[in-house]
Amino acid sequence: MYQGADGVSAVNDPVHVAAVTRTVRLKVRRESYAWLNDAAIEVNQVWNFCNEEAASVLGNLGKWLSGFDLCNRTAGSSQYLKRIGADTIQRVCTEYAAKRHAARKQKLRWRVSQGARRSLGWVPFKAASLKRKGNALRFCGKALRMFERERLEGVTWRDGCFAQDAVGDWWLSLPVTIKVEQNIAPAEAVGLDLGLKAVATTSDGDRLDAARFYRDAEQKIAQAQRRGHKRQAKRLHRKAARRRADALHKFSRTIVSRYQSIVVGDVSAPKLVRTRVAKAVLDSGWGMLKAQLAYKGQQAGRSVEIVSERYTSQACSACGSLSGPRGQDMLVVRAWVCRDCGVSHDRDVNAARNILARAKVNWRPSAGTSRLGSPTPSSRLSKRRQDELEMARSAA
Repeated sequence: MYQGADGVSAVNDPVHVAAVTRTVRLKVRRESYAWLNDAAIEVNQVWNFCNEEAASVLGNLGKWLSGFDLCNRTAGSSQYLKRIGADTIQRVCTEYAAKRHAARKQKLRWRVSQGARRSLGWVPFKAASLKRKGNALRFCGKALRMFERERLEGVTWRDGCFAQDAVGDWWLSLPVTIKVEQNIAPAEAVGLDLGLKAVATTSDGDRLDAARFYRDAEQKIAQAQRRGHKRQAKRLHRKAARRRADALHKFSRTIVSRYQSIVVGDVSAPKLVRTRVAKAVLDSGWGMLKAQLAYKGQQAGRSVEIVSERYTSQACSACGSLSGPRGQDMLVVRAWVCRDCGVSHDRDVNAARNILARAKVNWRPSAGTSRLGSPTPSSRLSKRRQDELEMARSAA
């Protein structure tokens, strides 16, 4: 049971079961690494052939070669390759055409198979090319064993790929269709303020503290690089990334399970990485947190929205006056008292409450929607801010 916007308590709706697509990532056992490395070299050859054909034919035909055209030009080439088959060649052609169309370039980067600038291994496949065989999966005549293979029991997968990480380990990425339960959350709405002291602060006062995932390992990474231990440095980078992803996954799951509507500020990480706080911004993982809230909220039937956070740290969430700390020199002020109404504020909690209030101006509770929209245009910010201040002052 939760209390709606009109103050009337409502009983949770019956559980609704929906089918969603998630990507399952399984680690391949080391015994198959050599075969996958050779298959990745053949994939690179097909990719580079498509790159050369697309660049040379464009001037003659005056148009882009589609994935269908590239598949026709590579027809019959599987007899010259030992590892991959025709299905994988067609997948490489279609993926190349899609990526080139998205990048809007005449040709893409060449895939390098050897040397210091070697491209990470990648072997795409169609869903029908991967079959179950006992305790292993069969692909192109090769039986490949995985860790945690039981996660694939009773599921239907789509086109996927084998991908190699920077350390050299191979992973199987499979989009699978599963069923999830959608119901009304116990709490109504929450605002999230993203920052550096705390990665995220909710309007209810909960926080995800910054854990310095990369900063804690920075000294060890530097020592490994100076000694020439590149593999050790890559492992430390991967450990920091896993710690960050684990913390963000746990926090986002808690938020999605607890609140029906989630409102996030539109702080821009790409802009802040050009400043002196670049390492702290990248270590916080704001973009990853927003992406997790978006897809988890969509699967759980939540409403996720991004709003402008301009003046949310300066405005009092009680009376709306702009009496809070402003400017870079005042970032050290984490708590302040409003000079108009005398209410004490925590800087981050106050900003999260303003973010939530800004979304409620035109907010309607709804289940099963995800509005990951763009921020309010700058031309409308001043008028909207004046309206909010007038409403807050009249209510006070």
